[in-house]
Amino acid sequence: MTARAVSLRLSSLRLSSLPLSSLGVVAALLCLWQAVTVSGLVSHVFLPSPVAAAQALADGLTRGNLGPLTLATIERMTYGWLLACLIGVALGALVGVSATLRAWLMPTLEVLRPLPASSMVPVFIGLFGFTPKMVLAVIAFGSLWPVLLATIHGFASIEPRLVEVGQALRLSRASFIWKIGLPNALPDALAGMRLALTVSLILAIVGEMLTSQQGLGRAILFAARSFHSADLFAGVMLLGLIGLCGNALLAAVERSALSWQDFR
Repeated sequence: MTARAVSLRLSSLRLSSLPLSSLGVVAALLCLWQAVTVSGLVSHVFLPSPVAAAQALADGLTRGNLGPLTLATIERMTYGWLLACLIGVALGALVGVSATLRAWLMPTLEVLRPLPASSMVPVFIGLFGFTPKMVLAVIAFGSLWPVLLATIHGFASIEPRLVEVGQALRLSRASFIWKIGLPNALPDALAGMRLALTVSLILAIVGEMLTSQQGLGRAILFAARSFHSADLFAGVMLLGLIGLCGNALLAAVERSALSWQDFR
């Protein structure tokens, strides 16, 4: 067996052990959580046991309304994320391939980028009121920046020789973006989309809490106000599962879309 084969074998063994290691970390955290609740360091009013939280989660999904609330949050998050991705990729492509547009727009984008999405909530409330449109606008605004900036970077870092090839072939701006620019920027854009998905989930929850829209955010807020700690932690656990599943789904899409690359 060659040294390269041994190295690949060891790498595959390490990758196969990652899920077990992750489960070990989760089990350790659950044991620590259980130990804190048993010791009485924190009142059960504020910190339920893992078993109580899991039971509340199961009851909410089977006999309560956690299922419809979860779907409402996922729908709101997905719409805002898709809107941010559409605007981010389209605007990022235009800005990324044009040095003139970058010179004009990047200062403005750098001024807007550090603004927290929460600071724009009063602006969007004034524009749309306490409506689902307001929540959608907040989600799209906050999720836009990872996609936009990553796409600009991907298009701006095109190999100069590829630009010369496009010029030699007399490609139009749209053809150059589609045939040369997009494949080059796709890894950066997909990475930005994965970051934006997490942001969209956070903002969807914040928007539901502020506007009392149907969703997990309002359910968590009501559980906290009524001191139903098991229901509160059940909602938090469900949010974690949504984020985990969403990230795994986008990672699978990214591997499929970039299968032409050499993943190591």
